[in-house]
Amino acid sequence: MKHIVSALLGSVRQYKKDSFLAPLFVGLEVVMECLLPLLMADVIDSMSGASMTPIVKDAVALLILALLSLLFGTMSGVTAATASTGFAKNLRQDLFFKVQDFAFLDIDRFSASSLVTRLTTDVTNVQNAYGIILRIAVRTPLMMIFAVAMSLTQSVRMSMIFIVMIPVALLALFGIIFKAMPIFRRIFRKYDALNNSVQENVSGIRVVKAFVREDHEIEKFHAASEDVRKDFTAAEKLIAMNFPTLSFFVYVAMMLISFFGALIIVNTKGSEFSTGELSALITYGMQILMSVMMLSMIFVMITMAAESAKRIVEVLDHEGSLESPENGITEVKDGSIVFDHVNFRYSNHGNEVLDDIELTIPSGKTVGIIGATGSSKSTFIQLIPRLYDVTGGKLLVGGTDVRDYDLKTLRDSVAVVLQKNVLFHGTIRDNMRWGKKDATDEEIIRVCRLAQADEFVQQFPDGYDTMIDRGGTNVSGGQKQRLCIARALLKHPKILILDDSTSAVDTRTDALIRKAFREEIPETTKIIIAQRTSSVEDADMIIVMDDGRIVERGTHEELMNRGGIYREIYDSQNSGSIGEEVM
Repeated sequence: MKHIVSALLGSVRQYKKDSFLAPLFVGLEVVMECLLPLLMADVIDSMSGASMTPIVKDAVALLILALLSLLFGTMSGVTAATASTGFAKNLRQDLFFKVQDFAFLDIDRFSASSLVTRLTTDVTNVQNAYGIILRIAVRTPLMMIFAVAMSLTQSVRMSMIFIVMIPVALLALFGIIFKAMPIFRRIFRKYDALNNSVQENVSGIRVVKAFVREDHEIEKFHAASEDVRKDFTAAEKLIAMNFPTLSFFVYVAMMLISFFGALIIVNTKGSEFSTGELSALITYGMQILMSVMMLSMIFVMITMAAESAKRIVEVLDHEGSLESPENGITEVKDGSIVFDHVNFRYSNHGNEVLDDIELTIPSGKTVGIIGATGSSKSTFIQLIPRLYDVTGGKLLVGGTDVRDYDLKTLRDSVAVVLQKNVLFHGTIRDNMRWGKKDATDEEIIRVCRLAQADEFVQQFPDGYDTMIDRGGTNVSGGQKQRLCIARALLKHPKILILDDSTSAVDTRTDALIRKAFREEIPETTKIIIAQRTSSVEDADMIIVMDDGRIVERGTHEELMNRGGIYREIYDSQNSGSIGEEVM
């Protein structure tokens, strides 16, 4: 727990001053509130006198104390709010920046939905707890200490009622909280499942509707939501016992104080105990027992926040599976690629996804990759920009092991258009500048022409200022692919990788894109994963993959003459027969 607290406090930073002032103002507010009943007792006891002077003096003092209490309370609220919201902003930022450095393997470990929960729900829980700690968690023990001390100045015998009642009340409350804590811990794990259901449904809503699976998705969401509801209900039922339990102790204490106080006043002829002192004692009693009630709320909030804090620090402490080496190489000489007996598996105990890959690609060459679904084509190319690390052998780019490069340098030299093309909310021009943030309009238009995208962009009423909806839903699949290819070209990469990135364009457009590649970027190494043999038949080398291995390699003519898997794929795609699809 100590490590978790220190890790979280690292996100306070520029809000340390507010974090210090908030409890200071709370302490001053408590002092003012504890002095008020003392003066009120003097006012009550002065009412039996003939002069109004003492009452007026006490009234003025009461007004000043009340105003000071209001001022300190307001300042504590302002500083605590500033500190807690600023802390949450920094914490969310630290988490987000950490996730940006994660490799694919790290994202797979936590899952996207779980990371979203940690960035939102968990950070909010910790923010609320921090605000409570700065104010209520400071106010509660101070109020109890000061109120007990002040009550002792009024009557030691009567104060014993509070001293006995407080530990009994705390024992009852801690028993309730102890039972509720495991349920709250369980709830946050179920939040991940709920968020995963929502994220999966929203991102795949078109598939859901195409297969008329709305009812199935509703049932799945309902089951996850109901699971969370049941646990929350169980926890809330336990927590709901706090108020009636505390109320019982409050009213018992007040009854005992009133009874014994009145008994002392009536039966005592001297000035051992006055009506004003009884009034002050009752007020202090309410302050003490209300503090106990607030203490129970604090423990509930901190219990919830503790689990959230643990999940947040788990991300902050996670050592990324891929890191730039110290003094990493900051220049990629050329686009040559060498797979030197490369093996890869996703986990230490998993099966080999790539097995003994040996391949040399000279700089500037075009390589086509074909293979059945699940043959690890995408995994093969994701090793080149070091989205994953090889688990055996070596992978060289520009004659250097990819693990020796500065990670940013390597990835800036490799442009990848993945299977799942993503456009972000903003204009087409803004999306293009993901490839090069200071790209001129002329550069954007040029790469869009190379990717056969300029023609349809110019047909939009706003041209390159056309807004792209979130996820690129207002452009077709082929248009999205061409824009993503153009964006990759803006990087001026030494290696360009297209992972089935022309599947949604017609064969003529596909041919024009490949022609532009040959003529405009001859020095760039081009790797094209495709379903159609027509997309790779003019490549300098074609490799055929099956079950994580390279089973064939050569030019189109060589592979056709060999009569192997590539020939079968080519014949099936060009014969017009339905047959079993190999891709």
